[in-house]
Amino acid sequence: MKKFLLLVVLVLSSHIIIAQQITADQLLEKAIQYHDPNNTWPQFNGQFTVTMETHSNSKRLSKIYINLSEEYFRVQATRDTIVTDYTLNKEDCSLTLNGASNLSEETLKANNMSCERAEMYKNYYTYLYGLPMKLKNPGTILDPTVEKKTFKGKEYLVLKATYDEAIGSDVWFFYFDPNTYAMEIYQFFKGDPNGKGKDTGEYILLTEEIVINNIRFPKNRAWYYNKDDTYLGTDFLNKM
Repeated sequence: MKKFLLLVVLVLSSHIIIAQQITADQLLEKAIQYHDPNNTWPQFNGQFTVTMETHSNSKRLSKIYINLSEEYFRVQATRDTIVTDYTLNKEDCSLTLNGASNLSEETLKANNMSCERAEMYKNYYTYLYGLPMKLKNPGTILDPTVEKKTFKGKEYLVLKATYDEAIGSDVWFFYFDPNTYAMEIYQFFKGDPNGKGKDTGEYILLTEEIVINNIRFPKNRAWYYNKDDTYLGTDFLNKM
């Protein structure tokens, strides 16, 4: 009996040691294995809708088309009676407003439409919905130490990411369930989160999941300010 109890203690201790010693690269691999077990994201070709709800604006429904292999991205957004459409097809960019494509410079400016904005949308949607896989991109610098943090009463394994200067100066934290390695929160600060940047940025709570092309995506993303927990809005993902 003593030998059995000693064996149990040794096994449990080994699990605790492994949890304490997990590296950032190991945690990222486990998280990717959970969300994208078939390594589908690099060739992702699919479409989905995102409905954004906030207190200050009416709902915005975005239909999003992504084909990473073909370098194709399109987002068609509808709010009230306004429909904007941004398409990037390799080097080609096209913009339409309420179905019209021959838009004057005045109309484009009045509606804040440009090819630069199309590129911004592409980067935004492919980054956030490409997580945690996108953390393997060149220019991403992972802190090798995995932290344990408690957020809203739950303990997480946390990755800290910074980026090459050409990419950005924001500091990001990614919170993973310690048992499943599902990504449940991400958070960013404008600069040092322990210095002048501590009252900047936002945190995003991820709830429920939806499977598209064998990838587990967060279905709901609720946004809050870091400084005072003010609720900003929620994005709801659905299949098209």
